Amino acid sequence: QVQLVESGGGLVQAGGSLRLSCAASGLTFSSYAMGWFRQAPGKEREFVCAISWWSGGNTHYADSVKGRFTISRDNAKKTVYLQMISLKPEDTAVYYCAAASIPTMTRSEYEYWGQGTQVTVSS
Repeated sequence: QVQLVESGGGLVQAGGSLRLSCAASGLTFSSYAMGWFRQAPGKEREFVCAISWWSGGNTHYADSVKGRFTISRDNAKKTVYLQMISLKPEDTAVYYCAAASIPTMTRSEYEYWGQGTQVTVSS
């Protein structure tokens, strides 16, 4: 059974930082591209970033987070990370990690999803 478990969310002031983690099990982690999505109340789930299969692989970011968020992965630990700096109130959302066969922005391409972790940025 595939499991993706996010952690690291919380409450932070604007300008602060958080690091999210997503631990995977039940799949050949190094064969999957990984992505982060987020969903704010009343809004659609949106793409944040993605990384290719290998550690240090190609990365893709939504314009809204470029320069502030960094995705990385450790295949030995079967974990993907999202380092977030210079956080803004508009970054407030539930953050989800997901696994796909290719690093894509398209939500429907992702096969497996975590349960999400709440990030709240206060002004």
